[in-house]
Formats: sequence, C-alpha cells, structure tokens
Amino acid sequence: MTVNEANPQNGYPKPLYLDHNLQIIFLITLMAVLGVASLTPVFPKIAKELSVSPQSIGLLITVFTLPGIVLTPILGILADRFGRKKILVPSLVLFGCAGGACVFAQDFHLLLIFRFFQGVGAASIGSLNATLIGDLYSGKDRMVAMGYNASVLSVGTATYPTIGGAIALFGWNYPFLLPMLAIPVGLLVLFSLKNPEPDNQQDFFKYLRAAWKSMKNIRVFSYFTANLFTFIILYGAFLTYLPIFIGSRFSTSPFLIGLVMSAMSVVTAVTSSQLGRLIRIFSDKRLLKISFFLYATGLMLIPFVHTLWFMILPIALFGLAHGTNIPIIQALIAGESPMQYRGVFMSLNGMILRLGQTIGPLVMGAIYVLWGISGVFAAGSIMAVGIALFLILTL
Repeated sequence: MTVNEANPQNGYPKPLYLDHNLQIIFLITLMAVLGVASLTPVFPKIAKELSVSPQSIGLLITVFTLPGIVLTPILGILADRFGRKKILVPSLVLFGCAGGACVFAQDFHLLLIFRFFQGVGAASIGSLNATLIGDLYSGKDRMVAMGYNASVLSVGTATYPTIGGAIALFGWNYPFLLPMLAIPVGLLVLFSLKNPEPDNQQDFFKYLRAAWKSMKNIRVFSYFTANLFTFIILYGAFLTYLPIFIGSRFSTSPFLIGLVMSAMSVVTAVTSSQLGRLIRIFSDKRLLKISFFLYATGLMLIPFVHTLWFMILPIALFGLAHGTNIPIIQALIAGESPMQYRGVFMSLNGMILRLGQTIGPLVMGAIYVLWGISGVFAAGSIMAVGIALFLILTL
C-alpha cells in the first residue's frame, strides 16, 4: 500500500521531505553518488602515490561503473521476485565493505579489484532508491518525492568533491573510508524502512513475459529514449567538453572551472526541490518537453559567451533543465510500471542511464574531431531539440 492509499486526502501533518521513509531513501541516494564524486579530486594524488599514468587512473571509474551495465537489470528482476530489502541491504553492505577495503590497498591492481566489487554493490543502489519512491508514493506526491530526491542527489554531487579533497589532505586513501557509511545505512534500511514489498508468486518466465508486455508501450519507450539522450548530452557535451572550452577560452584555473560548473548542481538542486510548485503550473509531460528546449538553449549559447562569469547563464539553464528532467522521467516511469515489475523497470532505466554515461564522451569525441568544440555544443543542442520534438509527437 502506498502512502497515498493510506492517507488519501494528502493530509500530511508535516512536509513530505520530513517523512521518515523518504529520509532513509535520501541516505541511499547519497550513497549512490558517493562512489565517484568523492574521488575525482583525489585522482592526481592517487596517481602519484601508486605510480599510475594519467591515462590509467580513469580505470578507477571504469571498473566501478562497468558491473552496473550488466547487473542493474538482473538485480531489478531479483528485487521484484524476492523483495527490495533482500537486494538493497546486501548491496549497501558490499558497497561499504569493498570501499573500505580500498583504504588498505597499496597496489593499483588490488585497488581496481576492490573498486570492481564496490561497483557490484553500487549496481542496484541508484535504481532501487527510485523504485522505493515509486512503491511508497503515488500521484503528485511521487513527483514531489522524486524532486526532493533529485535535489539531494545534486547536493551530494556538488559537495562530495570538496569533502573527498579535504579528507585526502590526511592521505590519498582516506576518502575510501566514506563508502563505509553505507553499512549503517543498510542497517537502517533493514530495521527502520517501512516499505511495501511486491508479491510475485507467478512462474519466472510468466513474470518476464508480463513485465515485457507492460513495457511495450510508446510512453515507456519515449521515457527510456529521453533518458539515454539526457546522459549522452550531460556526460558528452557538458561534463567532458565544457571544462575544456572554459579552460581554453578563458585560460583559468581548474578551481575556477569547478566553481563555475558547480552552479549547475546548485540550480538543479533548487529546481528539483520546487518541482511540486512547478507541476501546479505545468503538467509533468509539458515540463519534460520544456526541459529539453532548455538544454538546447543552454548548449547553443555556450560558444557565444566571451566573459567567464556570463557562463553562469547557459550553465544555469542546463541546471534548470536537469532539475526538471530527471525526477519527472523517474516518476513517469514509476507510474507506468505495476509494483510487481517496478524493480526491473527502474533498473532498466538505470542501465540506460549508465549506457548514456559511457557512450556520451565517445559520441561527442567523434563530433569534436570532425567539427571542433563548437560542433559538440551544436550537436548537443540539436539532439535536445530532436528529443523535445520526439516527445511532443509520442506523448
């Protein structure tokens, strides 16, 4: 039973973000983004201490994200079959233990092995948090809860690099202590989270056929497609080539580049937290379409900016788009999926997200070779407009 079914009048005695179950989900979300965001500032120090080349240090991300591409949908199926907690709690514990083990690695290859197992633990965390929101809330409250959760995620991605960099002042391996926070979060999920669990008694192959039948509609395909291109644009044009553009055009320090780009996370967090108010003005699907036009506008403006601080405008537009897009897509997919299949729905969405993260830099890299850095932003803008038009036609 969802929260709304238990309380049909929406008569919450306190704001939704103070709901105990949602606060536990916030903690799960903070663990989901911890594995990469807290480490990237430490990469130069790790490379120096372990005598690793700059070309190889990126493997710390690759071996961490790779298991999720394969395991995320499998774990989603298992969460539908056996329950959310039976998958999520061991995942959090493995994430914490493998991450903590990295503290003791004095060899890069051993560190990669521990990171791989940490990635196995992380594979389900980033999708089951959204699955739990879909299970616990419905209607407008689901959209609002997804917005708050996306806001928490943005706060985490904005602050973790600073936290990880500060801890690394005491030693390159100390930031690997942070994932151990996932262990008490796992215990909190086990003993304190009050969530409904799916009742799947049907034959496994009947379950797969029924889940596939539920997915075979144009709306679900549209949401998955929109999510794929969102992360191609984000990881390709924005995160990979915008820092290069800022550095080359304005000859500024990495610190200032990071400071300017952090404006995106701030705007994303604020926008996501206000999603409840936005959907009173616009419908959720209209907001989703608008978000892609905002992506397109922000990317189109970037090559025409010739003053560093004016770069805040296209970055803020990008953050506004992202703060609207991500929670709405998650809420709409959760709304399309029956509870007994929601785990695999959200996990497939997570797999598509990771696919976009992986191929985005490759796609934009090819465009960069052909048409230069301005071509990258033009291509991202065209992609965003194309997806907006696609959504207008299909939704």
